[in-house]
Amino acid sequence: MTTAHRPAAPAKPEGKTPHSSSHAEEYEHEPVPASARKSLLSIAATWFGFPMNLGSAVFGGVIVYNLGLAKGLLAILVGNLVLFAYVGALSHHAGSTGKNFALQATETFGSRGRNLPAGLLATVVIGWFSFQVGLTGTTLSGSLGWSALGGAAIGGVLYTLLTMCGIRALSLIGMIATPLFLVLTVVALAYGLNAHTTLGDTLGYQGAGATLGFGGAVAIIIAGFADSGTMTADFTRWSKDGKSAVLATLTAFPFANFLANGAGGLIVAVGATANPAKDGGGFLNLLTGHSAVLTGIAIIFVFANLGSVASHCLYNGAVGWSALTPLRMRTLTVILGTVGVAFALTGVWGYFLDWLNLLGVFVPPIGAILITDRVLKAKAGDRPAGTIRVTALVSWASGATAAGIAHYALPELVDPVIGMITAAVVYAAVELLLRRRAAEIPDVAEIPDGALSA
Repeated sequence: MTTAHRPAAPAKPEGKTPHSSSHAEEYEHEPVPASARKSLLSIAATWFGFPMNLGSAVFGGVIVYNLGLAKGLLAILVGNLVLFAYVGALSHHAGSTGKNFALQATETFGSRGRNLPAGLLATVVIGWFSFQVGLTGTTLSGSLGWSALGGAAIGGVLYTLLTMCGIRALSLIGMIATPLFLVLTVVALAYGLNAHTTLGDTLGYQGAGATLGFGGAVAIIIAGFADSGTMTADFTRWSKDGKSAVLATLTAFPFANFLANGAGGLIVAVGATANPAKDGGGFLNLLTGHSAVLTGIAIIFVFANLGSVASHCLYNGAVGWSALTPLRMRTLTVILGTVGVAFALTGVWGYFLDWLNLLGVFVPPIGAILITDRVLKAKAGDRPAGTIRVTALVSWASGATAAGIAHYALPELVDPVIGMITAAVVYAAVELLLRRRAAEIPDVAEIPDGALSA
């Protein structure tokens, strides 16, 4: 990464980075050096602990409620396989180079052009942080009678403090949240089963909803991790190499996310939730009212489980904005965490379905362009990043437009995939055409540094 591709920084002692510190460096402005890379287990824990959460169970339950168990699980599997291909490709690049999402975006969108996609995603994930904070409050309120605002406020403070500890804390919380989720899912299913529900009834569950088709169900799974999945480099840049980064991603998609989605689907199939159309496979209510010990464990589970997701999202946002501004990651964690908690307390997080629609339309084309650009550079050679790469921005707009049309006009299709394919095809076609004409006509798709200055 040359100095032309990073924000201007004051003079600094040789060997130091703009944000250097004596400990816990997060490498917001440069690739993670080989000496700071972490083990496969550590990075895998960062990823597999992320999707293993109550939110994924809710989505899985909604899907099974609408499609039935067999068809619902198939849609969940297909969505997770798409996520693995998408996130895995982005992770391989991150592990190979050590670059975070903002640095990757610089290569493809330009040193200034990257501000739009990187800024959008770094903001969008704060919406997910806010959603998890709000969900903490309502979950504790519905199951234990706590104040929803009080529970959300406590959760928001705890999750912000956790994120300030950096990438190591994300690995640790993943190692705690995952076994808790698996064990308590089994306990919840045991309590949810009743004398009138047989194995045949469960396996043959046909669903009772009619508002969601197969394509829409697959789209929900993809959209659920479209943002942090696209920003996977913020996590997997810490991997030893590209292969380790892909293996770490594999633990999340399809494995951890499929288990979490499927657990919610089973909760619905056994008839253990009163309002599956709204609450999906949320199962905390099944763990309370039995004993003080189990209720206490359930409370710890809520904070560990939703805290894992919230801290990952806040980390994405803080690293993203730190790469775009002079502020450090931990300073931005406090600022963005405060903003996210404030939004959660207003109840805006409740519009999460609209949020998912936004993610599925606008976000996946970004990652598709990053992947396509890397493939083109591997085959045809590198090219200058420039300041603003219009080909990338136009391709993103094309993919988002196609996904938006598919979402509203062709709901049976998987609109995130439509957006990814469109963006990749447009970008590849325009880039190849311009490369062929490069010897005769200057590449008008790139605006060189300084061309936009007054």
